[in-house]
Amino acid sequence: MERVRLRAFAKVNYALEVRGVRPDGYHEISTVMQSISLADVVEIERAESGFELAVEPEGVEVGPPEENTVYKAWARLGKRIGDALPVRVRLGKKIPAGAGLGGGSADAAAMLMGLNELLGLGLGEAELRDVGLQVGADVPFCLAGGTALGEGIGEVLSPLMAPPPHHLVVAKPAAGAETARIYGAYDERPEKDAPSVTPVVKALRAGDLSALAWGLGNDLASVTKSFVPEVRALEKELRNSGSLGAAMSGSGTAVFGMFGFEAEARAAAEGLRVPFVCVCRPAVRGVEVL
Repeated sequence: MERVRLRAFAKVNYALEVRGVRPDGYHEISTVMQSISLADVVEIERAESGFELAVEPEGVEVGPPEENTVYKAWARLGKRIGDALPVRVRLGKKIPAGAGLGGGSADAAAMLMGLNELLGLGLGEAELRDVGLQVGADVPFCLAGGTALGEGIGEVLSPLMAPPPHHLVVAKPAAGAETARIYGAYDERPEKDAPSVTPVVKALRAGDLSALAWGLGNDLASVTKSFVPEVRALEKELRNSGSLGAAMSGSGTAVFGMFGFEAEARAAAEGLRVPFVCVCRPAVRGVEVL
């Protein structure tokens, strides 16, 4: 095998509750995460030496090369197995940055899985999750994907029942959100929303889409809305457009609305005037080999 292509799926948080701050500074959370069909494409090719990364479309924001999660995943895995892992990588970005959709984590997960496949490293799921956690707290979920309860810093995963069929309108204003800044502001003025994890888990187990949509929630939303008022406006627009429920994902600034039918979702998406909007559906995995 000389080349492997993978689809790296984004995620949304149906529910997110902040439980406190650990001594090491990380936040304990409880969250229900769902993979969605919005995805980046990661192509990895054998090379003679080193690491080379090309990003499409040109000019897309992915940060400094050494800070990119694809590079970090490559470096951490190489250190783990004691090998240089010479590859060329092409990253096709569709998941917006600064959105709370896990785009960087999804790319890292695809990189780890792709390197394991391409180079025949023979690493198991637990080993890949361990390396992924060194890159980011969401990477273990993005490796597994589907529907899961995340605890600890999000890395302690318990699979959940997949939701009833539905479509999501995912929209993001121009402004992004830096996760560390949002959590820092939350610590200064913690504003708990109504409990969301228990109602969402209960709705998933019952297969009740209306209850799932009603239970959507995010403790970080009020803080992000104070920095980026467009988040509040988007959530209101989605509710007014007929969504069963709407919420912010992660630390923001992407907002999603839940619809029972694709036609309703597409009609709502067409009415939004934001830099990024898409219609997608739940996905059953985090990474797919193409």
